[in-house]
Amino acid sequence: MTTSVGENSVESKTTLAALAPLQAVLFDIDGTICDSDPLHHYAFQEMLQEIGFNGGVPITEEFFVEHIAGKHNDDIAKSLFPDDIQRGLKFVDDKEAMFRRLASEQLKPVNGLYKVKKWIEDRGIKRAAVTNAPRANAELMISILGLSDFFEALIVGSECEHAKPHPDPYLKALEIINVSKDHTFVFEDSVSGIKAGVAAGLPVVGIATRNPEHLLMEAKPVFLIKDYEDPKLWAALEELDKK
Repeated sequence: MTTSVGENSVESKTTLAALAPLQAVLFDIDGTICDSDPLHHYAFQEMLQEIGFNGGVPITEEFFVEHIAGKHNDDIAKSLFPDDIQRGLKFVDDKEAMFRRLASEQLKPVNGLYKVKKWIEDRGIKRAAVTNAPRANAELMISILGLSDFFEALIVGSECEHAKPHPDPYLKALEIINVSKDHTFVFEDSVSGIKAGVAAGLPVVGIATRNPEHLLMEAKPVFLIKDYEDPKLWAALEELDKK
């Protein structure tokens, strides 16, 4: 049994094993530590329909993935309201307030999150959260998940010179927790986020919670997992341990 997992994970093992000794793990938030995309989708769908966007036809999952998922709010505002950016910015602010109300009642962790959290804590590995979400959202989600004491730093895209897909937020995280990119990897669930990690010179483990796998693979993660229970991930971490 072990052999077959090992054989299927040769690529993942070798790619993370090169990071030994591991110093840090960096996590995106939305869709990576919690399954929040359905709540964002719902909030956008309801509010856009209310103002008659797209002739009042609800936005599709495909539209959400292409124009919204993982992107910074300034970019979403420009994409949705190219002729009235101020209106777009006000709209995304109002949408975030609706998201926070939904999150308070419905936010759930990604499967296996607390298992990987324990693995990191047991080894004294540093960790930071790196997000394009507004700080109020990020702090709320981290708090709901009981991770306020877990993360040593929270880096917010809008507080950097450039948000994801630029590398700035990840480069800032490395600097703040004082670790080398040669001994750090990233968990990300969106194309924008994977691109940011790769641009920062970091290996990225992609999490296919909602976004299509073929799109995620185009952004060049080292490998993809379904969630934190995925045997591929544990084979790779086991190999790291041996190093």
